[in-house]
Amino acid sequence: MVSRGGAEAQRNTRERSSGIRILRVSASLRAKSLIALLLVTLAWPFFSKEDAGAWGFYGHKRINRMACFTLPPQMFGFYKRHIDFISDHAVDPDRRRYANADEAPRHYIDIDHYGIDGKDPFVEVPREWNMAVTKFSEDTLKAYGIVPWHIQVVYNRLITAFQRGDVDRILYYSSDLGHYIGDAHVPLHTTENYNGQMTNQHGIHAFWESRIPELSADANYDHGVGRAVYIEDPLSAAWEAVQASNRALDSVFNFERTLNERYPADQKYVFEDRGRGSMRFPSQGFTKAYEDAMGGMVERRMNASIITLGSFWYSAWVNAGQPDLDRFEQQDVSDSLKQILAAEEEALKMARESLGREEPNE
Repeated sequence: MVSRGGAEAQRNTRERSSGIRILRVSASLRAKSLIALLLVTLAWPFFSKEDAGAWGFYGHKRINRMACFTLPPQMFGFYKRHIDFISDHAVDPDRRRYANADEAPRHYIDIDHYGIDGKDPFVEVPREWNMAVTKFSEDTLKAYGIVPWHIQVVYNRLITAFQRGDVDRILYYSSDLGHYIGDAHVPLHTTENYNGQMTNQHGIHAFWESRIPELSADANYDHGVGRAVYIEDPLSAAWEAVQASNRALDSVFNFERTLNERYPADQKYVFEDRGRGSMRFPSQGFTKAYEDAMGGMVERRMNASIITLGSFWYSAWVNAGQPDLDRFEQQDVSDSLKQILAAEEEALKMARESLGREEPNE
C-alpha cells in the first residue's frame, strides 16, 4: 500500500478520479462538452489513435457486435437495430482518455500492486468498494485502477436506463459496459507490468490484444458462445473476469520471452501503412507463433468477454423489470446525444495525448 500523499503524486501522471459523469441530454451537458473541447490541447496527434485501446478498436467493436447475438428474442430486435451504434461506440471510453482525466483508471486494475510479501492480492483487496476504500484509501485505489468497480457502476446505470425506457442511455451504457468488460478480460490490464516495461518486453500489450485478433479473428475465431445467462452478483462476475485474466499473465509473458529469443530476428517485424505513415508491427509468422504457443488464449478471452457482456445486458434488463423493448425498437438516438458524441469526437481529434496512463499502442 502506498501513502495517501504518494498515491496522489502517482495519480498526477497516471490517473485522476473514478467517478462516472452521468449522461445528461440537456443544454447544460452540451455546454460542458464544449468547454471540455476548448480545454484540450490544440494539436494533432503524431500517431493514429485508431490503433490504441485495449483489444484495439477492432477487438472492442467485435466484442460488442457479437454480444448482441447472445441475447434472447425479447432483446435481440432492439439490439440488432442498433448494432452498428453499439459496435461503433464500443471504443468511446478509450477516446475519452484524450479529454477526460477521470477516464484512465476505469480501464484496468494493477492487482499485483497489492500482493506484497507473497500475499494473494485477491484476498487482500476487498471486493466491495467501501471496504476497499477503508482499507487502502480512495486515492490508492484510483492510483492502481478501478475497472471491476466501474463495471458495477455502469451496469447499475444501464438498469436505470431500461427502467426509464431511455433509448439514448440504454445505447450509451450498453456500449460503454462492453468496453470495460472487454478490458477486464485482458491479462495485461491486471498488472503494473502492463506493457512489459519491467521485464524488457516493451510492446507486448498491443501484440497480445491488438495484433493477434486483427490477424486471426475473422478467419479463425469461433464466437459461438451460447445464450446470455442471468448474473446473480455482477460485482463478483467482474472480479472473476479480472482474476481469470490475471491467472493467464505468466503464460502471456513467458511464451513471448521464449519465442522472442528463438525466432529469427529478421522475420519478427514488418512495416505497414497506418494513418499518416508506416508503422512497425509483429509479422504474421511471429504473431501466429505467439498465438499458437498460448494455445488459443486470445480467442478464449475474447469469447469470455462476449458472453459476459451479453449476460450483463440481459441481467440489467431483467433487473429493470423486463421492459418491452419492441415499443421503442424503431426509435433512434436523439439529436442531443449525437451532438455530445460529435463534441467528444472533436476533442479526440484535437488532443495531443491521453490524460492519465496511456493505453500502449506499440
